[in-house]
Amino acid sequence: MSELFTELPIGKFFEMQVEKQPDHEFMVYPDRNLRFTYEQFNERVDNLAKGMLSIGIEPGDRVGIWAKNVPEWLTFMFATAKIGAAIVTINTAYQSHELEYVLKQSEMKAIAMTDGFRDTSYFDIIYGLVPEIKERERGNLKSEEFPYLEYIIHVGQEKHRGMYNTNELLLLGMNYDNDKYQEIKDAVTQYDVINMQYTSGTEGFPKGVMLTSRNILNDGYYIGENMNYTEKDRLLLQVPLFHCFGTVLGVMAVITHGSTMVVLEEYDPLLAISPIQKEKCTSVYGVPTMFIGMMNHPMFDMFDMSSLRTGIMAGSTCPVETMKDAINKMNMKEITSVYGLTEAGPGFTQTNAADSFEKKISTVGRKFPNIEVKIVDPETGEELGPGETGEIMCRGFNVMKGYYNMPEKTAETIEPDGWLHSGDLATVDEDGYYSIVGRIKDMIIRGGENIYPREIEEYLFTHECVQDVQVAGIPDEKYGEIVGAFIIKEPGYDDITEADIRDFCIGSIARYKVPKYVFFVDEFPLTTSGKIQKYKLGDIGLKLLEERRERGEL
Repeated sequence: MSELFTELPIGKFFEMQVEKQPDHEFMVYPDRNLRFTYEQFNERVDNLAKGMLSIGIEPGDRVGIWAKNVPEWLTFMFATAKIGAAIVTINTAYQSHELEYVLKQSEMKAIAMTDGFRDTSYFDIIYGLVPEIKERERGNLKSEEFPYLEYIIHVGQEKHRGMYNTNELLLLGMNYDNDKYQEIKDAVTQYDVINMQYTSGTEGFPKGVMLTSRNILNDGYYIGENMNYTEKDRLLLQVPLFHCFGTVLGVMAVITHGSTMVVLEEYDPLLAISPIQKEKCTSVYGVPTMFIGMMNHPMFDMFDMSSLRTGIMAGSTCPVETMKDAINKMNMKEITSVYGLTEAGPGFTQTNAADSFEKKISTVGRKFPNIEVKIVDPETGEELGPGETGEIMCRGFNVMKGYYNMPEKTAETIEPDGWLHSGDLATVDEDGYYSIVGRIKDMIIRGGENIYPREIEEYLFTHECVQDVQVAGIPDEKYGEIVGAFIIKEPGYDDITEADIRDFCIGSIARYKVPKYVFFVDEFPLTTSGKIQKYKLGDIGLKLLEERRERGEL
């Protein structure tokens, strides 16, 4: 295999880019005309990193970030990477049930958070989980429920009892010893865990995927290469930073090519199309529903898309017509798609800017350099040939270090010889182009969000009326799939309604995981051996919805 792109950790690599082009724009927020050059951003990162060190955050600690794509999100990401701490990315839609789990499982030492997201108050949630915050001085937090948690950091200007805010950390950082800071930075290696993303599995609760600089920096480089990125490219980054789509396919592809990010705090179709013209963006990312929303906006034709050239459509199956429209209406002649999973850093196959339209719509491209990919029989592990369907697996620099504090789950996912199981079914053609044809696991993909039924089932089992429950994806034109819950009730709960079940979920699990439809059934489809045929539930749900429509209930 060829030599890997870089063996530098992210902090050192970014500083190298700063030296090359200090005055080049790194990050732009078009809605407020906020602009940072590479040098300006690096200075801010250094002050935040030193500020965190000054209050007691150390290499190896886990620091959570719970916020939309605000400017400080990336400041925390690079600051933790420079000192060898791991940023733990927290989904903005999380509610108390999910945050409690992640705080405990990650053994999080600090959490940086904004006020909230949409109708969710992060303050209400954190005060509910950690009431001691209001009773203790900042930096002196002692919580019985969360013994590792020591620091709460408010991402904002306001001061709150028991919390630091980012401005205070930046000021503290200005007075931290630079020689000591340099010594800590020099000790960080490319193999240190600097990013932890929580991904669910088909069994149980989410697992903390441990990613290193070596994983994500090189992965981002090859992603950018497939789009022919240079320092002249300007990426409209509207996908969430708490996903690898944002942090790796976006941020890492940008810094490895010295490009510029034009960032949106949150996706909005109008706010997405207007900066393309204003900032002369050359690239844009999104799941198919984002592109559909942009192109169907009534003001779409008022904006000039001629600067666009490339980008990524991924996250769920890309409809042929949507891909065609992106090419023809948005000038994205060199659009690509990426396949992978968080555990794979995340990408390991991608179509190339120069690929034919047919390859772009029917495949997920070819493998990255320095990564091995194979298709195997899920039962025997035997490697299969072109055209044969089996599990797609990969091995290489991109594979995660493991799941945090879950050695058994790690061993189930990564073979002793380094091969990573994907759980997805795929084929490969004679030219090395891969196509994803199905899932071994029962994951639901709702508008780009990965939803794992077992996690929702475990929560619904805590309701007293639920005797048994199965959660499955139901086909949907807008989102690709939506969540359906099929419940067998305990005797004596005839009055429980669909609304009661949904209300039970709202506020405890993320809204995108709340079942859109609840079906009360007497039994589940079973095999002759008594195993539940979950794959049949989607069609059953469609049939039950049609019956509701006929009765005028929808």
